[in-house]
Amino acid sequence: METLEETELCFPQLLNTSCRKQIIPHYEAMLIYIVLSSISVLTATLNLLVIISISHFKQLHTPTNLLLLSLAVSDFFIGLLLLLQIMLMDGCWYLGDLMCTVYQYLAYVIASASAGSMVLISVDRYVAICEPLHYSTKVTKKRVQVCIYLCWICSVIFQSLVLKDILKQPGWYHSCIGECVFFINYIAGIADLLFTFIFPITAIIVLCMRVLVVAVSQARAMRSQIAGVPLQQVKVTAKKSELKAARTIGVLVVVFLVCLCPYYCFALTGQDNLMNASSATFVLCLYYFNSCLNPLIYAFFYPWFRKSIKLIVTLKILQTDSREANIL
Repeated sequence: METLEETELCFPQLLNTSCRKQIIPHYEAMLIYIVLSSISVLTATLNLLVIISISHFKQLHTPTNLLLLSLAVSDFFIGLLLLLQIMLMDGCWYLGDLMCTVYQYLAYVIASASAGSMVLISVDRYVAICEPLHYSTKVTKKRVQVCIYLCWICSVIFQSLVLKDILKQPGWYHSCIGECVFFINYIAGIADLLFTFIFPITAIIVLCMRVLVVAVSQARAMRSQIAGVPLQQVKVTAKKSELKAARTIGVLVVVFLVCLCPYYCFALTGQDNLMNASSATFVLCLYYFNSCLNPLIYAFFYPWFRKSIKLIVTLKILQTDSREANIL
């Protein structure tokens, strides 16, 4: 009986202070492992392709693509962090309290930067569609770079304030050795909910609605004011722009809500042991899967991404003049 108890501990040599392993059926553990590993590899691979494509080819060095690059970088690291989540399947953390704190801090910072990048992309598309004549002057590469830097800096500062307790004393909230839970106090949790979820999704929805309103008003203005242009042609052009903007931002909103809502619902109900609860595996899969879907939403809709993938897979990017290749 004593040997059986020891095998259920994360650290059998520490009988009184070690956490106990979670008993998970073998088939369920294998399923969780396969799902999380697949999401991790797919997320890292897709976002790495986006990073290489935009960074390598000069034609892709545009303001919009720089925002896609920022999003891809954050999502790439989320895919890598997911590998650490696999270690927690049995409820045991073997890397120590300090590494648990670093893991938690990086996860929060990168998630915030990802949400911020999504908002910046929505703003970029709003300006491109609603103010096309001023887009080239308002949205420049330098301004976009400044916005990206501010997004990441603000994420670091904000999450440092949210997680200040565990940053000061790693492992303070751990009840036993081998535990790694994502715990923040109620006020910090509400702040994180507002700035990482509520405010970004509200901004995206407002921009989406504004795009629709402006597109309709522009179509009406064209029909009444533009002379010498066939009415049918104006209709088709306005309609395509409207549908393209609505489709892109609409997919963003739906995916963001579906993937992140369950996680924040768990957080609001006080599930502090979310990262160790086997019942929360599906919620975590959705949360991380959002980073896997982002490159599909923002990149696979563009023909240049498919062309760049062919050049990357065939190793043609290793040629000296590959940076000047015609991708667009």
